[in-house]
Amino acid sequence: MNEIIIIGAGVAGLCVARNLMDRGAKVTVVDRFEGAGPHACSWWAGGMLAPFCEGESAEEPVVRLGQEAADWWAAKTQAVERCGSLVVSPTRDRADLARFARRTRGHREVTVDEITAMEPDLGTRFAKGLFFEDEAHLAPRTALARLREGLASDGAAFIQEDANPDIYAQHGLTIDCRGYQAKRQINDLRGVKGEMLVLSCPEVTLSRPVRMLHPRVPLYIVPRGDGVFMLGATMVEGRAGKHVTARALLELLSAAYALNPAFGEAEVLEIGVDSRPAFADNLPRIRRDGNLIRVNGLYRHGFLLAPAVGRMVADLIFDNKRPEVMDETAT
Repeated sequence: MNEIIIIGAGVAGLCVARNLMDRGAKVTVVDRFEGAGPHACSWWAGGMLAPFCEGESAEEPVVRLGQEAADWWAAKTQAVERCGSLVVSPTRDRADLARFARRTRGHREVTVDEITAMEPDLGTRFAKGLFFEDEAHLAPRTALARLREGLASDGAAFIQEDANPDIYAQHGLTIDCRGYQAKRQINDLRGVKGEMLVLSCPEVTLSRPVRMLHPRVPLYIVPRGDGVFMLGATMVEGRAGKHVTARALLELLSAAYALNPAFGEAEVLEIGVDSRPAFADNLPRIRRDGNLIRVNGLYRHGFLLAPAVGRMVADLIFDNKRPEVMDETAT
C-alpha cells in the first residue's frame, strides 16, 4: 500500500494513524502546528474514559464504542488510571442523582461512608453517590505525547504545514482529521464551545474523576496528580468567543468550592476554551469521496471514541468494511 496522508495531529488524527500503522500502513501526519498545544481541542480535554456516565445524555453508540477506549489507550500509551468514576450531588438535589442513575448503567449506589472511604477529602458532604467501577481516566497531554512518540518511533513522518486535504487527495489516499478547522469543507459541522480550568490545590487529594450534579452548574473534576485538577462543565452552542466568560469562571469555581472548600485557596494555572466539532446528533462521521476520507464530529468524546473511529477507518481501507458511522450521502 502507498503512503497514507493524515491531516490533523489531534486525538482523531493520531488514533487513526496508530490504527493504520498497526495494520502495516506507511503514514505521514501533516499539521499546521509543530506538536500538541493549546491550539488543539484535544489539549483541553478532560480525559475521562467514562462511557457509562456519558450515557446519561449521549447516544447508545457512545456507550458501546467508548468501552474500547480504556484498553486501547492503556496498550498504546500506558497512561490510563483505572479507578472508576464517582458521581455525587448535594442533598437538596438528590433527584438529579436518581435521574442520572435511571439514565445510565454500570454503576452501584454508594453511601456516605463508602464515599468517604474512597475519597476522604470529600468528607461527609454527600449522603449518596454512584460509583462506576469499570471506568477510567488519563492525562490527555501525556497520552497524546506518548502516542505521537510511538508513531514516530515506528516510522511515521510528521510535517508542519497548513495543508489542503483536497489537494493532497489528488495524489493519493488522504484522511482529513482537522476537527472544527474543516468547517469550510463540512457544511453541517458546528462548533460547541467548552470552557475549563486547571487548578493547583495540594490540600485536596482525589483518586478518580468526580462529577457533581447540579441543575444549573454540573461539574466534573479530574485529578492530574501532584495536586493539579482539571475542572470542566460548560457546553455553549456556537463558536462564540475565544475566551472564558466571567459567568463560566464564577460557576466553575463556585462548584469546585462546594465540592471541597479548600478549592477556594487553589491557584489557577490555566484557563482554556475550545470549540468541539459536532454534527446534529453529536455522533462522529466518516465520509469518503474517492481518495479523500473525512473523519470528524467527535464532539466531547474525543478520547473516548477516537480509538473505535480509528479502527473503523482502518477496516474501511484494508477490508473495504463499511464503518458503522459512515455517511456516504453528504460531502
